[in-house]
Amino acid sequence: MTIHAAGNVAAPNATEIGRLAETQRRFFRTGATRDLDFRRRQLRTLRAMLVSHETDILEALRRDLGRPPAEAYSSEIAVVLIEIDTALRRLAGWARPKRARSPRLLFPASSHVVPEPFGSVLVIGPWNYPLQLVLAPVVAAIAAGNCAVVKPSELAPATSTLLAGMIRKTFDPNILAVVEGGIEPTQALLGQDFDYLFFTGGTKIGKIVMAAAAEHLTPVTLELGGKNPCIVAADTDMKTAARRIAWGKYFNAGQTCISPDFLLVERSAEAAFLGALRAALTEFYGADPAKSADYARIVNERHFDRLASFLDRGRVVAGGEIDRAQRYFAPTVIADIGWDDPVMADEIFGPVLPVVVYDDLDAEIARLQERPKPLALYIFTADGNRADKVLHGVSSGGASVNDIFAQLLNLELPFGGVGDSGMGAYHGKAGFDTFSHRRAIVRRGTWLDLKLKYPPYKTSLAVFKKLLPRIM
Repeated sequence: MTIHAAGNVAAPNATEIGRLAETQRRFFRTGATRDLDFRRRQLRTLRAMLVSHETDILEALRRDLGRPPAEAYSSEIAVVLIEIDTALRRLAGWARPKRARSPRLLFPASSHVVPEPFGSVLVIGPWNYPLQLVLAPVVAAIAAGNCAVVKPSELAPATSTLLAGMIRKTFDPNILAVVEGGIEPTQALLGQDFDYLFFTGGTKIGKIVMAAAAEHLTPVTLELGGKNPCIVAADTDMKTAARRIAWGKYFNAGQTCISPDFLLVERSAEAAFLGALRAALTEFYGADPAKSADYARIVNERHFDRLASFLDRGRVVAGGEIDRAQRYFAPTVIADIGWDDPVMADEIFGPVLPVVVYDDLDAEIARLQERPKPLALYIFTADGNRADKVLHGVSSGGASVNDIFAQLLNLELPFGGVGDSGMGAYHGKAGFDTFSHRRAIVRRGTWLDLKLKYPPYKTSLAVFKKLLPRIM
């Protein structure tokens, strides 16, 4: 497929979007998506679509974010393919009704929990992983038997246009449809009565999405971000910690919702750790990362300018070189940072890594407890008790000890935020469960019908109170 410039297809108006949503609802009511073979066919079609357009996808990601092919393939295409393969392999077990205990009061009876699809769902994706963070939720939604409308980010225009073209060419819009555009189409979509809403993006927009969902009492999953702390204790292996942190922080030029947002480094280890971090950056990207084929670019000038403002405070100990015309921002480390500096206020979402030193871990835990709950928490230490103290003391959506991204890379684990970093989770079975209503069903026989529960009530209240716990 040839990649065309964004904007070749006019954004639909509110009437057209309303018609699309209603058409999907009518199709869902036919019951076609409840069939597991139907769902498998859609998943296999999605898989074939990705494989056949791999080259186009990599090129679109290069144009939008300067993504190196290895990063782009592993974090965008491969993740979705693994999600599809997992769903195909396990769908029958996920969808099977689960037997539940029935109380004596209902005898004879059988009870089950049956996962059922919600209907037509809306998936709104972000710009930083513009393919994966749209299609991974779609995999879960289709596996659970839903129809879906997706809204890619207009801030990654090449990927949005390509994704829209692929979906329109491949899928019946009754099953999977795409709406491109900016604020107006998004507002029109949020005004529809979808059966489920899945949003990935920033906390500010997440609140708007949740308010819109409340108008229709629509259930919602919010995958947001936050300032993810990364604690480095003096007893850790500095070389390994530096390599893992550098990889996680500067992957996709720091434009990752679970990348380390700031470092808390034990004072006695600061010099050794910063030396190891600089060595890791040179090993990864060479003496001049601008010439590296493995380093991405900032998505646009607005985000670039925001990141550049952080260079005004602190002491740059690595990087700091920028080129606005190329949207190049070197992997940067800033020391001598305090909690009140501007770089510590909001999520950075870029290749700037501030370093705060600490002396008392308990004091830092207390400080972190006062801040909004992050999407990710990282602790590097050789002491398991110290790691447990941090994990027990600081709430987060997910966490890794002695690694970065590990909680995301294990697709057997649910991925999601808590508090300001989001609500709900997905990946693997967690995604299937997110897009499924757990319907409680009881089937009773008629050959026994105790009169105890019917009026007139002849049993005294005292006896009734003793009997109820025994039959429930």
